[in-house]
Amino acid sequence: TGYTVAAQWEDEVICAGGGDAQKHFEEVIALRWDGESISQRSLPALPQPRAFASGAIVETTLYVAGGLETPDDTVASRNFWALNLAVPGAQWQILEPVPGAPRHSAVTGASDGAFYLFSGTALELDTAGATSYEFLTDAYRYHPSHGWERLHDLPYPAAAAPSPAIAVGPSHLLVLGGNTGADVDRVQELGDLHPGFSRNVLAYHIITDTWAHLGTLPMGQVTVPTVQQGGHIFIPSGEIRPGVRTAAVWQASPSGAVPPFGTINYVVVAAYFLVLAGMGLYFWNRGKSDTDYFLARRRIPWWAAGISIFGTQLSAITFMAIPAKAYATDWVYFLGQIAILLVAPIVVYLYLPFFRRLQITTAYEYLEQRFSVAVRLFGSLAFVLLQLGRMGVVIFLPALALSAVTGFNLYLAILLMGLLSTFYTALGGMEAVIWSDVMQVIVLLGGALLSLIIIVLNIEGGASGLIEIATSENKFHMLTWSWDATTTAVWVVLGGSIFSNLIPYTADQTVVQRYLTTKTEKLAARSVWTNAALTIPGGLLFFSLGTALFVFYQQHAGALEPSLSTDAIFPLFIVQQLPQGISGLLIAGIFAAAMSSLDSSLNSAAAALVCDFYKRFKPHSTASIRLRLAKWLTVGLGVLATAIGLLMATIEIASLFDFFLELLGLLGSSLAGLFALGIFTRRAHSTGALIGACTSAIVLYLVSVFTAIHFFLYASIGILTCFVVGYIMSHLLPIHRPQLNALTIYTLGDRLPNNEQHDAD
Repeated sequence: TGYTVAAQWEDEVICAGGGDAQKHFEEVIALRWDGESISQRSLPALPQPRAFASGAIVETTLYVAGGLETPDDTVASRNFWALNLAVPGAQWQILEPVPGAPRHSAVTGASDGAFYLFSGTALELDTAGATSYEFLTDAYRYHPSHGWERLHDLPYPAAAAPSPAIAVGPSHLLVLGGNTGADVDRVQELGDLHPGFSRNVLAYHIITDTWAHLGTLPMGQVTVPTVQQGGHIFIPSGEIRPGVRTAAVWQASPSGAVPPFGTINYVVVAAYFLVLAGMGLYFWNRGKSDTDYFLARRRIPWWAAGISIFGTQLSAITFMAIPAKAYATDWVYFLGQIAILLVAPIVVYLYLPFFRRLQITTAYEYLEQRFSVAVRLFGSLAFVLLQLGRMGVVIFLPALALSAVTGFNLYLAILLMGLLSTFYTALGGMEAVIWSDVMQVIVLLGGALLSLIIIVLNIEGGASGLIEIATSENKFHMLTWSWDATTTAVWVVLGGSIFSNLIPYTADQTVVQRYLTTKTEKLAARSVWTNAALTIPGGLLFFSLGTALFVFYQQHAGALEPSLSTDAIFPLFIVQQLPQGISGLLIAGIFAAAMSSLDSSLNSAAAALVCDFYKRFKPHSTASIRLRLAKWLTVGLGVLATAIGLLMATIEIASLFDFFLELLGLLGSSLAGLFALGIFTRRAHSTGALIGACTSAIVLYLVSVFTAIHFFLYASIGILTCFVVGYIMSHLLPIHRPQLNALTIYTLGDRLPNNEQHDAD
């Protein structure tokens, strides 16, 4: 039979319906090639016979739309059926009919969990009783959760184009040629002189709901399925003009096209890197001990420490991901930025006194004084492992995005970021880290602001036009009112973000270490407030930038690069639209964001290893030996992190590595729970705390695997589980408790070291 729906499912091809000149069929079969022969199995038949229908598989479900029931039909169908291929014994479900005119030979596609239907042909009888054809340009999207939605029309019909439409990248569907209806009334007259079908390639962008002309095909083929295999697109046979088929099989491979980065841009990036290297040399050998090396001799200005905290939290992944999130969706996640205003006073008044008054270098020293050495080592080791994994990702993902949009060699980008960060961090210690962070935050925020201004100047209507379009597209939506824990409801995002922020600001050495670099507790508190003051306008800037990018590319859809990930939209704009020199500075800013997180992780992980392990078990070692060890550990960690980044670029280990990081990430909530348990309770002890931490990780893993609860709530579940279980087990397993002077909020004023007395004033 011909004119069947054909779709790829795992290692099979599903064929649904079809027909010949005498009859249309309802049979559905699955074909598999085992290398020598084709095997066949039957699936549930269609509810009715159909030929010239259209279909695509969305996740595990095959959808079939429209078509003709018999060869003599004078009106097409609006049927819409679904079969879940993953459920044994499943039957066809009859769904809400396709909107618009009844049609056959539409083009379908699947992307981001939704089914798309474009164009098609409608039949109608004219006044003489003859069948006439209307070639359609309307387009629709069907999502299982909220039904059909009308999209922007195609610029011209593309009926019977190869189907399913080709999904390229995360947000493009390609419609390859199709029948525009041109010369439909002259088929007999033209005969062999018929020019054939359209060779134009249309790209539909699902985020901006726009169409763009992407190129031309060597031959226009219709009524033929598309096949995607091994990164290639195949179009086997098909009609090249009415009644004439070809035996040709065409193969294509999606490829990106970005402008060259340019000499001036390379010079700017190189100059930026030289400045960073110079900072490492400038701060070389200023410290005489490991404490000086890790705490910058406690002489960092409060405002610089605050900017450094902000820079540490703002990685290159975040620098690209926040604008990309606002570009692809809306402002719902902005509530997470507001949470820092609620977390800052908690940190300043309830946590900071313990970190400042106990004469510690790492946060995990508190855990030993409050609980035991075992809890300290647990916390420190979890932190080091998480940072080591995080450093590889922080290097790899930005390098991947930058290489895609600039043509910059991926391995060279990883090496430059990893080794340069290692160089200036190892030489200058925390002092070099903080002052490089200050410079890099200025570059980041300045570059983002400059980009926003340039985008607004290139949008029709300027700022007012941007606001008008974004408002009409609901891009400023921020508040979702629901009690559903699986959604981004207000309480989920805001409440979840409060607990999520507690993890880095109360249990992460990269942040806590900044608290310890100022002269006094009062100045450390100012650094926390400085970070909070930067987070809100920074969030406004990055979300505004994402919304502006949406409006810009809605008006310039042809400038989009389909093969790039959504997270690369900001780097793409930088390279495409900004002049030489400025784009180089902004790309340097993305490098800066990666390195500002990397240098913090290097120094803090080295601090944890030196103070929580080496110094803890060799308390009589000299400061000079520990200083040399700190520098060599920084070098070793940097080389290892760079090697992990290179490994991720070489071998397909991304999913395995993601799983590793997810498991380690479960411990982040446990760490925050341990600090809360120590500070806010009297009865909690070491055994109960460790049981609580391990239980927290297990519970959080089960929640993430077996429930649909939104990830915003993971931190709250993990922290509260650790706290509650740890507290209960401490009651059930009573043991001798150490002195708690100055170790809980109830005993904070009992004892203060004399040389830190001024911190409490």
